[in-house]
Amino acid sequence: MLPTGAKDSQSRENNNQKVHPQPMEEARNQNPEAVESLISNIFTNISSLKSAYIQLQSAHTPYDPDKIQAADKLVVSELKNLSELKHAYRENNPKPLCVSPQDSRLAAEIQEQQSLLKTYEVMVKKFQSEIQNKDSEILQLQQQIEEANVKKAKLEKNLKLRGLSSKESDAPGHVNGFFPVDLTPDLFLSAVEAASKAIHDFSKPLINMMKAAGWDLDAAANSIEPNVIYAKRAHKKYAFESHICQRMFSSFQQESYGIDSDAHLVDKESFFHQFLALREMDPLDVLGQSPDSNFGKFCRSKYLLVVHPKMEASFFGNLDQRNFVTGGGHPRTPFYQAFLKLAKSIWLLHRLAYSFDPNVVVFQVKSGSEFSEVYMESVVKNLVMDETDERPKVGLMIMPGFSIGGNVIQSQVYLSGVRFLNE
Repeated sequence: MLPTGAKDSQSRENNNQKVHPQPMEEARNQNPEAVESLISNIFTNISSLKSAYIQLQSAHTPYDPDKIQAADKLVVSELKNLSELKHAYRENNPKPLCVSPQDSRLAAEIQEQQSLLKTYEVMVKKFQSEIQNKDSEILQLQQQIEEANVKKAKLEKNLKLRGLSSKESDAPGHVNGFFPVDLTPDLFLSAVEAASKAIHDFSKPLINMMKAAGWDLDAAANSIEPNVIYAKRAHKKYAFESHICQRMFSSFQQESYGIDSDAHLVDKESFFHQFLALREMDPLDVLGQSPDSNFGKFCRSKYLLVVHPKMEASFFGNLDQRNFVTGGGHPRTPFYQAFLKLAKSIWLLHRLAYSFDPNVVVFQVKSGSEFSEVYMESVVKNLVMDETDERPKVGLMIMPGFSIGGNVIQSQVYLSGVRFLNE
């Protein structure tokens, strides 16, 4: 038996001894190297997370959506790595058997998730604020663009009006030196094609009105050029196109285009400026603003030349429209407006021809001339020619030819007395 004092001493030692929830041998067998490695990985992961968060912050100044997205993915990746370390530790170190609902580990995990949630809420609010700022900047820029477009339209309108003023546009050097299109042979070729189409388009209502007025179209075509042998009757429409062409291109080779004007000679830049000023405008609107400009004088003189008084009298039963034009007016009738489209295309071609240095040279082909494939093009395709046949002769010139910068734009002609496939 132990002495009473010894028993009291042993009882006190037993009361002071700690009670472990797991066996002492298991606690002694934990690998200190594994714990040290875990702590090292945690520190490394925290450093990487800090670096990723710094990258996320720097991606906002300046604002770079791609960098923000990449940095955000990196932060999430590092948070996942940290979570995996936590779960690995818990798997290797299970919870005690006696676990209460208020276990400190569970409380710590809840607190961790709440902290992460607050962090993401802050980041979402920050991104939303930045998006709102960007939307506001975009709206302001859109308003500035709209205001700039309005100012641009006003400036372009004023520029066109100045370009059509006979006193300003005809004055030497009255250009700002800036042209929105380049002066090239291709630009002139497109203008030639537009003029050719305009002649064809105006001939249609002219022929239709002649039919409605009871004209003998065969006799009318023969009066224009009596010695043409047509492959088919429908080809006589080319006689009227030739009639229009001959009169519209009369005096084309003159810089003044045969128009009497008190203005001084126009320099090449001013010619091009006039071309640009008129090309996008409605000719009737132009004449409403400047009825006595050089373009207005051109339209009046060519209308009186193309439309014969007898023709007009048969169309309308009177010469009221002709008298109105002769008196300096520009009627708003459909027939005159159709003519103005033709006049505009030819006037633009003349302005453009004298914009080049040296000037574009125009050449015409007389009826009866021998056909040349270099300088001429047949308006009717599929020409049939035998080796024994003579060279075909020109019956009508539908469109003159041009020489520009050493290149030739062929004249369009109708050949007399030849055969065509499918004719």
